[in-house]
Amino acid sequence: MRRFPVAWRWALAGLIAVVALAVALWPRGREADTAAENGQQARAGVSEQQRLAANLAACPRPAAGATGSGPLAGLTVGCLADGGSVELAAALAGKPALLNLWAYWCGPCAQELPYLQQFAQRAGNAITVLTVHSDPDEAKAISRLTGLSVELPGVLDADARVRTAVGAPAVLPISVLLRADGSVAQVVVRAFSGVDDISETVARELGVAA
Repeated sequence: MRRFPVAWRWALAGLIAVVALAVALWPRGREADTAAENGQQARAGVSEQQRLAANLAACPRPAAGATGSGPLAGLTVGCLADGGSVELAAALAGKPALLNLWAYWCGPCAQELPYLQQFAQRAGNAITVLTVHSDPDEAKAISRLTGLSVELPGVLDADARVRTAVGAPAVLPISVLLRADGSVAQVVVRAFSGVDDISETVARELGVAA
């Protein structure tokens, strides 16, 4: 008779411990999920209002059945306009492209970007002009473009994979001229001096008159 109450008390204690552990672990799991979501939002660091205010052009998207080729094949980057993903080579396939690698802290980049905006307006649909922010701070990239009144489509290349893929040196700005088949025609390791400089370079390397 004495053993039964003791055993019963130990069983009850064990049951209470199990329930308490389950209760303790459940909210922690949910908190971990919430923390992960908050971490992703913090890394993005950009509100929907900021994206809308920047008024950036939509990123190019792959045409139906398009497949990417060349050194950028398989490389996916983030779109500054909407925060989505862009499969770069596929999105650029079928048309010559000028990719401008820049960063918010780069002085020559800030001088060059408005020229690229003007060139893109002059060239129309003959060529895709895409800015590639080669730094992880997306918020500062968008803020910089807004301050410069540059509304070109742009992507975020936080770890400089585009630069690595095309074999460019670790300097900015850099402009990568791509043929319609995705191959690299020229890597321009300098800042353009004006719209005419861009037009002449693009015409010479890609055969696109603007």
